[in-house]
Amino acid sequence: MENKKIITVFGATGAQGGGLVNAIMADRNSDYKVRAVTRNSQSEKAKALSQMGAEVVEADINNVKSIEKVLKDAKAAYFVTFFWEHFSAEKEYQQIKNFIQAAKGADLEHIVWSTLEDTRNWVPLDDNRMPTLQGHYKVPHFDSKGAADKLFSEAGLPVTFLRTSFYWDNFIHFGMGPQNGGDGNYYIAFPMDDKTLAGMAAEDIGKCAYGIFKRGNTFIGKTVGIVGEKLTGNEMASKLSEALGINVIYNNVSPETYRNFGFPGADDLGNMFQFKRDFNNDFNAVRDEALSLELNPEMQNFDKWLSKNGSQIPIN
Repeated sequence: MENKKIITVFGATGAQGGGLVNAIMADRNSDYKVRAVTRNSQSEKAKALSQMGAEVVEADINNVKSIEKVLKDAKAAYFVTFFWEHFSAEKEYQQIKNFIQAAKGADLEHIVWSTLEDTRNWVPLDDNRMPTLQGHYKVPHFDSKGAADKLFSEAGLPVTFLRTSFYWDNFIHFGMGPQNGGDGNYYIAFPMDDKTLAGMAAEDIGKCAYGIFKRGNTFIGKTVGIVGEKLTGNEMASKLSEALGINVIYNNVSPETYRNFGFPGADDLGNMFQFKRDFNNDFNAVRDEALSLELNPEMQNFDKWLSKNGSQIPIN
């Protein structure tokens, strides 16, 4: 154990960081030992990680000194932010700057940064195809991450840019599961037309990240896009129907309709889906199924994910 490198994993009790912690802890021959970062070391999830043998520490990513403390003596780090906690792109951007400032003073050999595209490179703010949100963004939870990518490079940090895909777990937790239409059918709604939606199991993100860390310097300075499967709305509806034993129909709504669904973040997600639809080839080309499977041989497709998790999808 003494020869193992410390890897500091932010968001260790969340979907992404938790997946990475579990992947490392399950590998008895790992070069790493885990320092699991959480806001509350007394939470049930944090206690479970501690019982598994992880070093559990508390940190506040709004505080540079707090980040510096948990990076001390670490050789690798997984950086992730959670936009949906506060819905502020500016706050998220500052948190990323905090990561970078703290990392510059650390002795890190490899950082994996969980990021997404800056959609303004495709849809400038003066482009009226989709509304501008929060004054400066098209898809706030994408743009703040993507805009910060260059800051890692400018700081000379040894970083891999990890671009994730739509979480199928959103069918369980985000209210995106099949809705009862009152006509004997259930409906999923996305403004994607007949384009494919790159998707994956949230738990597989951490496993892919571990695959990147295990490859040493191979992916430093590079962008790696990960995906489990790319499916149309109709294909997802068909697979949901089979797995859940109900008739699920894909409702191809307009982005404007989706933006006006009224739940918190609907405008952001409406723009996100529109971006994925209108620039489908660009978005999907970065996300490589073969490489994802290489990094994570346990990568799930939608059918496999449904067989494990379908029973958790709320059906009303």
